[in-house]
Amino acid sequence: MKKIIISIFVISLLSVSCEFDEGYAEMNVNPRAAASIDPSYKMASVILKTSGSRYENWRSSFIHSSCLIQHQAATWWEGNFYQSNNQDWANALFNYAYPNQVKEVEDLKNQLIVDEDATGSRMGMTRIMRVFIYHRLTDFFGDIPYSEAGQGYITGNLTPVYDPQQDIYTDMLKELDEAIPQITANDFGAGDILYHGDISKWKKFGYSLMLRLAMRLTKADIAMAETYAKKAITGGTFTSNDDLAKVDHTAGPEGINKNGHGEVFSADGAVRLHETFVDYLKDHNDPRLPILAARRSDKSTDPADLFGMPSGLGAAAIETKYGVETDYYAEPNRAVVAGEDTPMVFQSYAEVEFLKAEAAIRGWHSGDAATHYANGVTAAMEMLGMLYPNATIASDDISAYLAANPYDAANGMEMIHTQFWVSSYLNEYEAFANWRRTGFPTLTPFGKEDPFPGNMSNGTIPRRLLYPNNEASVNPDNFAAVLARQGPNEITTRVWWDK
Repeated sequence: MKKIIISIFVISLLSVSCEFDEGYAEMNVNPRAAASIDPSYKMASVILKTSGSRYENWRSSFIHSSCLIQHQAATWWEGNFYQSNNQDWANALFNYAYPNQVKEVEDLKNQLIVDEDATGSRMGMTRIMRVFIYHRLTDFFGDIPYSEAGQGYITGNLTPVYDPQQDIYTDMLKELDEAIPQITANDFGAGDILYHGDISKWKKFGYSLMLRLAMRLTKADIAMAETYAKKAITGGTFTSNDDLAKVDHTAGPEGINKNGHGEVFSADGAVRLHETFVDYLKDHNDPRLPILAARRSDKSTDPADLFGMPSGLGAAAIETKYGVETDYYAEPNRAVVAGEDTPMVFQSYAEVEFLKAEAAIRGWHSGDAATHYANGVTAAMEMLGMLYPNATIASDDISAYLAANPYDAANGMEMIHTQFWVSSYLNEYEAFANWRRTGFPTLTPFGKEDPFPGNMSNGTIPRRLLYPNNEASVNPDNFAAVLARQGPNEITTRVWWDK
């Protein structure tokens, strides 16, 4: 009897203990959090956040990249004066991308591994997006957290190492090579807001991105550049504007599916087109000029009324030196290219044609450089009609432009990459990166002889942007290591592929 009583007592204790454990576990579950989010929703979020918000597009894409590449100018933007004093502006892409783009794509990748989908189509698409996110970051800053990034929740690592850019590029190209063959089905459904289930276009995007990354290495690792450029072209890159990697946007609530550039144009009336950009378009009778530009004061798109604003001058200095107010200058044509519902282009067919033209010059591709040059110019002009309202350029006008500006083999690289620069307006991250690699177009920096107060580059065009200063306190050992390896955290320090 005593044994029976003891057994009943023990069973009762175990029962109470189990009930307590279950209740305690329930208390520690966030009732508002989904146990597992559908990967399709996550992919849609990754793509949208990669397109970006007003915050980092304003600061990193416009204030810095577009000014340094002389597409745009503004009297109060730091990039217009070769400055980076405002940490919020100089570090915007770093500070936005890691908790948003990086975190989400690493979380999606981890979920697919946990769900035993590490070799399927969804993983292939995820790996391509992951490379796209990281390549922008490393191009902008150099060595960055990569192999251990985005793992704070997954592994608890809050102090990731800064991987050398050379290692990052080697791995990104390997990732693309492995990811593209994985894509065999549309497994993301409606979550694929980039290509809407067209797996052939995903594959083309993967190879086109591989071509971009391969050509980025022409100064740093020519053998790797050649290997992967050939692999990309053989694999199959974009073949028409129908293949554009772009995100369609709608003019919804603040920060919800709006084009980040469009939000900047809505908020900031100080944006002007740069004199270098406008002068080039005018000098070559480019039919894109009245589509891209309008005079601020009266919205005229007559080329005779369009003048670009110079760098390095505040509003008062412009009035003193030139006798005009800033409304005299051309701004982005708000009736055409500046809408909050315009698409955001990740990579264009025109870019691919220009890179193939360069590959042909280098002997890496059997195609004809002149043909690819003409294809690139044509694609760039025709693309405007696909992206924006009332932006179609007549085929006769395109033909006339090519006849007046034919490919000249003696100046092939300069012609190809100057057209690359023109076609990359509003894809400022890529325009800035490609200019640093090629040196074309030839841009004249301001301020060498008469620097604006606070000029931080001795009158040279900056080559990168700055890591956040707080990395020295939140990730001190790894931050010290990257500065010792790459060089000082300055805007004139060159990244590995730019040396």
